[in-house]
Amino acid sequence: MHNRLKALRAERGWSQQLLAEKLEVSRQSVNAIETGRYDPSLPLAFKIARAFRKSIEEIFVEER
Repeated sequence: MHNRLKALRAERGWSQQLLAEKLEVSRQSVNAIETGRYDPSLPLAFKIARAFRKSIEEIFVEER
């Protein structure tokens, strides 16, 4: 799954650590999602979408 997490985070000037704190996960989890090594659970995907005020589909795109 591709995602726009890194770009959205950069637009806001947020560090991985700050986003991790907002999401209540580790910085390593944020890094793993950004690099595509980990796909978030549905509840975490909703949390991410809320943090950026976007829909899940605006952040995550299924690989084809």
